[in-house]
Amino acid sequence: MAVSTPICDFGWKAPDFSLPGIDGQLWTPARAMGSRGLLVMFICNHCPYVQAIAGRLARDCRDLSGLGIGSIAVMSNDSAQYPEDSFENMKIFASSHRFPFPYVIDDSQAVARAYDAVCTPDFFGFNKEFQLQYRGRLDSSGKNPAPQDARRDLFWAMKQVAETGQGPAQQIPSLGCSIKWREA
Repeated sequence: MAVSTPICDFGWKAPDFSLPGIDGQLWTPARAMGSRGLLVMFICNHCPYVQAIAGRLARDCRDLSGLGIGSIAVMSNDSAQYPEDSFENMKIFASSHRFPFPYVIDDSQAVARAYDAVCTPDFFGFNKEFQLQYRGRLDSSGKNPAPQDARRDLFWAMKQVAETGQGPAQQIPSLGCSIKWREA
């Protein structure tokens, strides 16, 4: 069942975290921050929405890096119930899509809860003061192949954040699979 993200809560401060990456290092929002902003993404390996956009996501994050926007991807799904999302499979998935950003695991799911992440993919775009400016979609494709002329919503929004510190007033929610929460 597809789930969509809530409307952007402009100015909401990014919760801090320290999570292990597939590169063997610990990552925090401050460490991943670029000179002009930060994109925190909740993704996973098995979701068809993430699989459909992974290549374009890597491209957009590479392009945003050149504009001073750092990126970090968080995997919060219950990998015991969804073994495709295991730490080892995260390494394979990131390598196959040439991710130019740290890919970290949120085993406790505390970070997903702190961010109120609801789906994969769920994008949180912050300015350099760690204030939320974007909570929308990558583009219009959903889990379908993107047409050549698909508007790069995330890229253009974060380019605006890099240039002005402010996100666009109009944002279209991201759509994806629900976060796979661990049973209580």
